[in-house]
Order: sequence, then structure tokens, then C-alpha cells
Amino acid sequence: MDQAEQLRNIVRMNNKTEKTEKVARVITVTSGKGGVGKSNMSVNLAIQLRKLGKSVLIFDADFGLANIEVLFGAIPKYNLGDVIYRNKNIKEVITAGPMGIKFISGGTGIDGLGNLNKGQIETLVNNLSELDNLADVIVVDTGAGISDSVLDFVMSGSEVILVTTPEPTSITDSYSMLKAINRNSNYKKSNLQIRVAVNKVSSQNEGKALFSKLNVVVQRFLELSIEYLGAIPMDDSIYKAVMQQSPVSFKFPNSKATRAYEDIAKIIVSGEEEQIISKKGIAHLFTNFIRKKT
Repeated sequence: MDQAEQLRNIVRMNNKTEKTEKVARVITVTSGKGGVGKSNMSVNLAIQLRKLGKSVLIFDADFGLANIEVLFGAIPKYNLGDVIYRNKNIKEVITAGPMGIKFISGGTGIDGLGNLNKGQIETLVNNLSELDNLADVIVVDTGAGISDSVLDFVMSGSEVILVTTPEPTSITDSYSMLKAINRNSNYKKSNLQIRVAVNKVSSQNEGKALFSKLNVVVQRFLELSIEYLGAIPMDDSIYKAVMQQSPVSFKFPNSKATRAYEDIAKIIVSGEEEQIISKKGIAHLFTNFIRKKT
């Protein structure tokens, strides 16, 4: 029996024995290139969702860079690899951030997800299923760029926030990411909601104009749909907060950037009960991710 078949059997058994129907909403944050503010988006979005009454957990899937722990000014004792290879429970690898927000470091454990044996897969799936009981929303912060691992994470979820900036290289790389999604054999428009957030704008109008131009090209050449989520202005408060290893929403709650993150969070939760959002949980995302590696 190959790994893919083992995974299908484990997930099937896990679904049969699940004691709760609670499933977290999983939002994957990604970008076509580095340096556009993707991790800042993940962290500040989490804070604003927390302010709106949601329990939130961030999964740092940008292995090797540890941006989330730097922005939180916290050093995790364990990471996902400790669950897979050193018999730690998923609750043991959760690190506490500000305002009750939790986060998990992927560490180097994500690199080896395509080579797990049956016991390791079963341990991982069972542990990840517990996270659905610990959070209303799980934000997955992927690596930057269009690597196979990043694309696999994007394709494994149901909600994606693509972060871009007005820089020509960022716009080009964002389009390349969308093109890669469109060409992926696993892509189905009905299964993946893609929203675009524009960072480092001089005005809200600039953000809307950039999205409109990107959307025109997408509608003409790609068979997918994208939605405008909002824009975050250029704000020195973000730089000051990062230098102090603290999220801008926490350090400068009245800044322009913080207000923009507030607006984005409100859009995400507005009418969510009426929206058709496929909530499948974090275990489902990772089982899809592993399946693509086999």
C-alpha cells in the first residue's frame, strides 16, 4: 500500500471517529514574491479577527524564516517536526502570542511531509484535527514565491489571500502565481476563493486601481476569478513596530495601517454565515498537502 492510499484510509477512519463537528475556517496567506508584507498581513489579520471575537491560531508554514515568531517577539520551544518525529502533542508545540493568539512553527517538519510512514501520518492527522477545537480561524502563512510547496498549500485550502504591492515586480509575480493556480490540475473555481490585498499604497484609490488592472488581465487570459479585499497604506508605524518585534495593530492601534487591517478583518467576517465558505479544517488542508507530495 503506497503513502497516498495509507493517507486516504487514515483520513477516512479519522472522519468516522471524529467526536465533534466543529471545523475551523482556514485562510491561507501567500504572495508571488518576498518583501510585500505577507507575514505582517497574517499577524495583523489574526489580531483584528481576535478583536472581533474570533479565537485565532497562526500556522507558520514559511519554514526556515520564522517571520511569525519574530513579529511576535516570541521563540517557540517546539515545532511541527516535534509532533511528527518526537511524539509531542500538538498542544505542546503551540506558542502563545499577544491577545491570546496562538501560533505553531512549521520548522523543518514540513519539508518531510511527503515521506511519512503510516504511523507518522496517523499521528499528524489526529493531532491536527485537535486544532479545530482550539480556534475559530486558522491563518496559514506560506512561504513567498511560486515554489511547489507554496503552491501545494494554496491549492490545498479553500480561502486564499494574495498579498501584492504597486511595485511592477510584485504585480508580475502575483499574476504568475495566479497563472500557476489556473494551470494546476487540481484547481476548481468553485473550491477556491482568491482575494487580493494590496500593501504599501499611497491611497485607497491606488489599491483599487491596481486590482482593477490586474483583474482585467486575469479575466482576459485566465479561467479564474479574484476578489478585492482591501489595501494597506504606506505607514512608518509598520516599520517601527517590526523593529520592536511587535505587530503594528498591537503597538500602534490608532495608526493608518492598523485601521486598514481592521477594515480587512471586518470584510472577512461580514456575513460569513451567509457566505458559501467551504470549512474543511486544518487537517483536511494538510492531508491534501501530503497527498500532493506522494
